Amino acid sequence: MMVRSVPDDRIYKPYKTLHRLVKMAQPSESCPPTPRRDAIRGIGTHNVVMQPARVAPGLTVSAVARRLGVAPATLRTWDRRYGLGPSGHEAGSHRRYSAQDMVRLEHMRRLVIAGVPPVDAARDALHTEIFPTDETALEPAQRQVASVAELIRHPAASTSTAIPEGLGRHGGGRVIALPGASATSRGLARAALALDGPTCTAIIDDSVEAHGVVTTWNDLLVPVLAGVGERWRSSGKGIEIEHTLTGAVVTSLSEVMHRLKAPLNARAVILAAADREQHCLPLWAVAAGLAERRIAVRLLSEPMPAASLAQAVQRIGPAAVLVWSQTNLTGDPQEVASLPHFRPMPSVLVGGPGWGGELPRGVDRVSSLSDAVARIARAVGE
Repeated sequence: MMVRSVPDDRIYKPYKTLHRLVKMAQPSESCPPTPRRDAIRGIGTHNVVMQPARVAPGLTVSAVARRLGVAPATLRTWDRRYGLGPSGHEAGSHRRYSAQDMVRLEHMRRLVIAGVPPVDAARDALHTEIFPTDETALEPAQRQVASVAELIRHPAASTSTAIPEGLGRHGGGRVIALPGASATSRGLARAALALDGPTCTAIIDDSVEAHGVVTTWNDLLVPVLAGVGERWRSSGKGIEIEHTLTGAVVTSLSEVMHRLKAPLNARAVILAAADREQHCLPLWAVAAGLAERRIAVRLLSEPMPAASLAQAVQRIGPAAVLVWSQTNLTGDPQEVASLPHFRPMPSVLVGGPGWGGELPRGVDRVSSLSDAVARIARAVGE
């Protein structure tokens, strides 16, 4: 094996060059230090401090689109039609969105999802009071905004300033098909499609406060739930949308139940899902509807085997029992026929499309949410 020798000057030349540079940087009496020499002096050490270049704060259109979950074309449309565009601009560079711009865009997006017409949402966003914030942080600043619920009821209530003349039409974007549905239902569908659980919850809360549980279920939730289900049946997609919407429904209805502090019923009410039944959201509606009438319930929302349900009835001695079945695979009449008998006898009810055929003696079928609430209220002696 041959080893090739390398001249010493080729090995040490780079180090000699560096040594000369460092030596040049050393101050002397005849050559006082200068800024340039101070900078060269740092070569070969690890304590060099570099000041970062000052970059203009702001985000590009594509970055903002990713943050908001909208298409860049939507942002350009909002800019062109409503004047809701980036405020930062320097010569030779693209316009950039500031922290205040982000606050306005987030506010507009939430209102549009909630069902507020875009022109009204833009008006409110443009005239929202935003307090000063650090521009480099690009985090939402504190601001004073009207509530989503208030803007749904009165879209133009928060400001009297008009949008400049010539701005475009009221627009929609992608939504779940809801023929003949209300504006609030369409807003809820948009929020669910955007996987925006807090906005879904806010819309449902406002409807419950204004109209009650039964009306909210029948007029707001049922159309949207049906639309989400149809979307899944036709495309095989949308499970994440259903989960977002279901979570918001449970959150809102459970809050109604938690507000009940002094129930009037002395005997309990049991609401249970049938054995192997995975879809029991209507039970939450029944429980919340009863809570509005000051009737407390024991909600068994997980699938209940017949033996377990019978034991629960035996242990509690309820005034009424409602068993829910969504499909005919879970609606077994023998499950309710095997419930224990005692006096006074409970009112045994079944609900849902899964209960086909003839029911056992003493078991009644409820036809709707209002029917279920009314029958249970009578059973507890309201």
